Amino acid sequence: MRDMEWLLWRAEQALRSQSGEGFVDTAIKILLAVVIGALLLGGLYTLFDDTVLPTLIRRVTEMFDYGAS
Repeated sequence: MRDMEWLLWRAEQALRSQSGEGFVDTAIKILLAVVIGALLLGGLYTLFDDTVLPTLIRRVTEMFDYGAS
């Protein structure tokens, strides 16, 4: 009987507890990390797609284009 009283007391304390730290805060942190990561990856993709890759392709083509010189 003592164990049942202890379990009921623990359940009551858990239901009365006002602390919710952890769930909402962690969810917001994860969401912010995902959004910031997506923005960074999008920016890097745009930078590489528009600026770096065409220059790199042109330079590699010029480097191995032996017949043109």
